Amino acid sequence: MSVTINAHQLKLLLDQTADHMGHGGIEQLHGIRLDVDSQYVYAVASDRFTIAAARYRLADGDQNQEPWARLIPGDIVPALREWIDTMKGAEYVTISTAKDRLVFDGPLADLTVATNTALEFPDWRGLLRSIAAQSVEGEPFPALNTNYLPRWAAIRQSLRVRVTADRKAVLFFGENFIGAQMPTNGGGIGPAKEQTFDAAHDLWLWTLAAGATDIDMASLPEPESSRFEVTRDIRETAADLLRGVLNSTSNAYETDYDGDHDAWFAHIRSSVSDWMAYRFLDALHQVDPRAAQAVVNDTADQLDSGELGEWAWDLAEEAGFNPQKWNDDHEARVAKQMAEEPRKWAVRLARGLTDAKQAGINFRVEDNPHVAFDAEADEWKAVKPKPAETAATA
Repeated sequence: MSVTINAHQLKLLLDQTADHMGHGGIEQLHGIRLDVDSQYVYAVASDRFTIAAARYRLADGDQNQEPWARLIPGDIVPALREWIDTMKGAEYVTISTAKDRLVFDGPLADLTVATNTALEFPDWRGLLRSIAAQSVEGEPFPALNTNYLPRWAAIRQSLRVRVTADRKAVLFFGENFIGAQMPTNGGGIGPAKEQTFDAAHDLWLWTLAAGATDIDMASLPEPESSRFEVTRDIRETAADLLRGVLNSTSNAYETDYDGDHDAWFAHIRSSVSDWMAYRFLDALHQVDPRAAQAVVNDTADQLDSGELGEWAWDLAEEAGFNPQKWNDDHEARVAKQMAEEPRKWAVRLARGLTDAKQAGINFRVEDNPHVAFDAEADEWKAVKPKPAETAATA
């Protein structure tokens, strides 16, 4: 019995559950349970107060096998995580069982872990199923022990929360992740002691009454945006790329192709580039989130340096391309455009003058070589540049 998983996804499963392991006093909870069914490999851990289960969908060749499970001892988990850190995220690890052993077969080295098959791990599926099936009672207002809340940060994603009652576990859902946290009995003063929302709210009525109504968090001041601010957050990067696609596509629809086809093409190119970057980043994140984060960090450093031209030139040469020819071709196109087509600013000026005329605004334009009024078309037009005069020969 075996499964194959890339190194990063295995590390991610362990990272998302390691903080939920029980201590050595409860042997069957002291570790991370690897659990395989016909579709997924899971990492599950619990210390009775929280439980976390992360999963990874098996490759087609590993699916539909007989279920199996082993508990990786808690004392071994740190060494296993360090062993995985020595690999590139895209490298694959094959996990197989051998009597009372778990064997991790890596590209350069193997790691064998002794396991106690006699330990009976709780029915974590049934436990989470029961929590998920809980019906909402009244207006739930459970107290949560904040010492346990930092554990959920290792999930590195937004989690949806289901609250059903004061004395029942709070459920967390994420992408390929499910977990729960038991409520605390509370203590001290304030909402943790009072068992209803209304009672806790009453303690703050005098203070809160001095505030205005109909205000939410979205109204809080935001930092002034710089000319271009680079984010290192992979989620924000993805959002920026998708926002760029939508903005550029909208701008393209609003741009007159015939009147300013260069601007139209610029919006389309920007939209296509952002979409490609998003798809590539998303695919990399699915395979190796650590590598995706490293790329986002490196790219942010490069963008901050402001030397994109130099970066692109060097990388093009290293890849065997000819950036000098690209540059020469570009300059030739620009020179041809400058010689044969009206200046872009003149085209926009002519369009503005036409709009002003149609709006009934009176104005006068001195004779100039850049724009002229076409009486037949009843509009202003940009004038093509005149060819340079050839110097008279002696």
